[in-house]
Amino acid sequence: MFSQLFASFGDILQTQYLVPLAIGTLAGLVGGVLPGVTITMTIIIVLPFTFGLDPLAGLAAMTGVYVGGESGGLVTSILLGIPGKPSAVATMFDGFPMARRGEPGRAIWLGTWASFLGGLLGALFLVGATVPLATFALQFGPWEYFSLFIFALSMVAGLTEQSLLKGLLAGAIGMIITVIGSDPIMAVGRFTFGSDFLRNGFQFLPVLIGVFAFAQIMTDLERMATAGTTRGVEAPSLAVSHVAVLWDILKRPFLLLWSTIIGLLIGVLPAIGGSAANVMAYDQAKKFSRHPEKFGTGIPEGIIASEASNNSNVAGSLVTIMAFGIPGDAVTAVMLGAMTIHGIQPGPLFMSQQPKVAYGLFAAYILAHPIMIVLQWLLAPVYLKIVRVPKAVLIPQVLVLCVIGAYALNNVMDNVYALLLFGVVGYGLVKLGFPLAPLILGVILGDQIEVNLVRALMTDADPWLFVTRPISGAMLGLAVASVVFALWQHRRQQQLPPAEADTDF
Repeated sequence: MFSQLFASFGDILQTQYLVPLAIGTLAGLVGGVLPGVTITMTIIIVLPFTFGLDPLAGLAAMTGVYVGGESGGLVTSILLGIPGKPSAVATMFDGFPMARRGEPGRAIWLGTWASFLGGLLGALFLVGATVPLATFALQFGPWEYFSLFIFALSMVAGLTEQSLLKGLLAGAIGMIITVIGSDPIMAVGRFTFGSDFLRNGFQFLPVLIGVFAFAQIMTDLERMATAGTTRGVEAPSLAVSHVAVLWDILKRPFLLLWSTIIGLLIGVLPAIGGSAANVMAYDQAKKFSRHPEKFGTGIPEGIIASEASNNSNVAGSLVTIMAFGIPGDAVTAVMLGAMTIHGIQPGPLFMSQQPKVAYGLFAAYILAHPIMIVLQWLLAPVYLKIVRVPKAVLIPQVLVLCVIGAYALNNVMDNVYALLLFGVVGYGLVKLGFPLAPLILGVILGDQIEVNLVRALMTDADPWLFVTRPISGAMLGLAVASVVFALWQHRRQQQLPPAEADTDF
């Protein structure tokens, strides 16, 4: 196995494969940085250019887009407080406060190096444990998926800030948003009030951008009005000690490893995606931390956990598509289509029938990470200049990008209207003291919880199967334990004085 992998490194380092991989990684970084431009949109744009390439070269380019996109999304989340992509939501919680207090370079490189290390650790599992991990995923039926999503939803209790009640209400609002529109099973309209706009429901991306972007923009505008100035700020020093940043990460080995495992396992399970992995890893970091009250104030743990899970999630998604021919998310669905166009059939026989492509894909995934580091280093001065742009100039540009991103999702104005609607909703919730993270988690999971509940009951009406099936019952037990632990932790934070500054994980 390892001899084939080393031979594949030799192949990928050839110009005909290395150039598409580098270009794909750059395209992914740029797509990840732009608010509203998802990795899926970026890879669809790149896809036509791969048709004339060798199959491995085309897949290398798309793998680069995937890795680069997961790493690029942290830039906008950290510098502007607007997620560059859905799976960078949790990165913003600590990355943006760290940048605001004058350490944007440190925040960006903490995320970048955590992505790099998490991705390489994920590669170990990708190469050595593809078949066992995918076999475990095959044991999941609708009961297990429902219980898994309930477990993920239980994180709402851990993501609340001052008011537990407001956090739970925000999560409930997020789930209610997913109910509006057509029933995902029978296509029956619900809460539409005769409106075609409501009948189409609300897609995740316009909701995400509206809730976070508009809330942040309106907060900045209020701050500008209070301060009476619209000038940009002085740019912090671009000098970053990479040794110090790496030490920040490596001195928390359990955090890095556990976040990587979460991203990997979520990636193996189809249809969940990096958004859930990102938030779940952040929640787990907060639960295990000695100082959970410091999360959200700009501490390294929050950035490390969320970004390490992102790139390992890519490895998990590749496990599913390569071993079983099942796309783990929208990006790997596009890659599956590209494989089919090139006459390649992923699945149980893929490794034996197409060893050059399979191991070449392993090598491309691994090599995309050092390429990503180099490109981030070259682009870092450009990123950090963003903080010097006057807000009066920057805010209109961001608004235009948000609107374009929402419109380009389906080329319909309804997404723009949804963006504006949820911008107002998000701003209102912030003014009332509601946390936004539980709302987004509810939107992420609401559809999947409903779909898998209905599928399970249509297969067998016995509700006890959710408890008696071993994996499903274990997930529900973990959900209960997660809520109980979060409640205990929340009470401890309110009763005890804040701990001093030992934030090691």
